[in-house]
Amino acid sequence: MSELRQRMNNAMVLRGFAARTKESYLACVTGLAKYYRRSPDTLDAAAIQTYLLHLITEKKMAYASVNQAACAIRFLFGEVLKKPAIWIDIPMAKVPKRLPLILSRDEITRLFAHCRSLRDRTLLETVYAAGLRLSEVCALELTDIESAPDRMCIKVRQGKGGKDRYTLLSPRLLDSLRLYWRAFRPRHWVFPNRAGDGPLSDKTVQRLYGATRDAADLPSGGGIHTLRHCFATHLLEAGIDLHTIQCLLGHGHISTTMRYLHLARSRLTGTTSPLELLTPD
Repeated sequence: MSELRQRMNNAMVLRGFAARTKESYLACVTGLAKYYRRSPDTLDAAAIQTYLLHLITEKKMAYASVNQAACAIRFLFGEVLKKPAIWIDIPMAKVPKRLPLILSRDEITRLFAHCRSLRDRTLLETVYAAGLRLSEVCALELTDIESAPDRMCIKVRQGKGGKDRYTLLSPRLLDSLRLYWRAFRPRHWVFPNRAGDGPLSDKTVQRLYGATRDAADLPSGGGIHTLRHCFATHLLEAGIDLHTIQCLLGHGHISTTMRYLHLARSRLTGTTSPLELLTPD
């Protein structure tokens, strides 16, 4: 599968796919090859559908993860192997849309209070204060922290979709980052791994968030991405307009940001039920 793998990788490079997308797509196709123990280009649509069903019924994978595998396989057959007939027969599941978990401000404060180290607390504060994705906080470099009084922002390099953007750098977060830097003296990455030759891994960051959440006795679910949802929702509750929040989050479409309208508690508690408008008997 090495030659086919190289062809697929080259096709993704030509189209400017992000590194994480390339890695995920190749892993999905590798999983297909291991399942059948033969090269994917020898498979037909029925075999691929059987594999996707296996991911759902036996491996109990979420539909979003199965759809990622389907997208990777569709890319292989549609763009690399040029087999549109098979591409058409690779199904995409309808993913149930659930509202994400949102922590209150008091719960966020409790989360920070239960961090095991200064590094953990600074990392979680950075995600919440700037609305960063997991990959974005891991990739954060010291030069991305622009602390000049007339700038005060964080540069996010190559976020989702390969887009750069700027987001908030609050004075309180800057104080935390300076205290953290004086204690650990990172040289390149803001949050380096133990060896210091690269950033913390996604798994390490998710584990430290989960451990802190459990120590604070907070609701489980959602992972560290919960803090990004809280960032957007709490800004909306504070009266910040949707367009500004869209820019800070790096959303390509305002419809993605509008989901937070359903989560802002102030819009629920400040709205009167029609029952209250009825004339009493």
